[in-house]
Amino acid sequence: MADRQLDWDAIRALAKRVIEQGEPLVLTEEMRALLLRTAREVAITDEETATALHGESTARTLLEDIWRRIVDGSWRLSRAQNQAYDLRDTGDLEGARRVMRDVLAVEPVPFYREQAEIGLKKLTGLVEVRATGQLRPSLNDRPQLTALSQRIQQGHALELTDEVRALLRRMAPTAAISDNETEEALKSPTDATALMERILSRLRDGQHRFVRAMYRMTSLRDAGDVDGARQQMRDVLAVEIVPQYRRMAEEQLRGLDRPPPEP
Repeated sequence: MADRQLDWDAIRALAKRVIEQGEPLVLTEEMRALLLRTAREVAITDEETATALHGESTARTLLEDIWRRIVDGSWRLSRAQNQAYDLRDTGDLEGARRVMRDVLAVEPVPFYREQAEIGLKKLTGLVEVRATGQLRPSLNDRPQLTALSQRIQQGHALELTDEVRALLRRMAPTAAISDNETEEALKSPTDATALMERILSRLRDGQHRFVRAMYRMTSLRDAGDVDGARQQMRDVLAVEIVPQYRRMAEEQLRGLDRPPPEP
């Protein structure tokens, strides 16, 4: 299903021409095939589609329904994912799972349902990581580290298993912590716990710093103050040590330095 989402480029272009710009919808064989294919992808039955394809007026209504399902589903899923990530990172995994279940309760489009189901499965895995302290290879490193941190906050001691050591070794460089510092910390559960919190703190601070700078940069750029916009990213680079956020700030700065596209 993820691969077939590429077909939505064609329906997107068609919707822009017909719905937004008012061009007539001409029912060629190619057009019928496109509408039939994308209608299936957004859970409109072949029977409904066949009826709609009897005339150009009903075909336009079908196109509007297809496009509305694509746009609404994308917005619904994106909003739910953002809410779920925020809840996950604050420790409310049940609240995060409820958000994804709410999407599944109303979403008809199979692709978006699959994405919501994947998200729900990952959140359920994190619940188990937090409950047991046992890591899952299928889950991303940072959310698992956060789940372990939440487990410790609930009063459990860190079990310094080989898997946990490997996780900390992978995550430490992402927070600009050296191999020597990491190996020293891995000598005891207490020091490893402190290392974990140091990693997560640096990543959280870097993320918040970059997001705030992005908001300010965008506002200044849109107001015509390109120098002020550049300064926001320079300010980030002056203090940021987390490699990911340094790279992101550098990319934004390069984008501001490029000449605007010709009209």
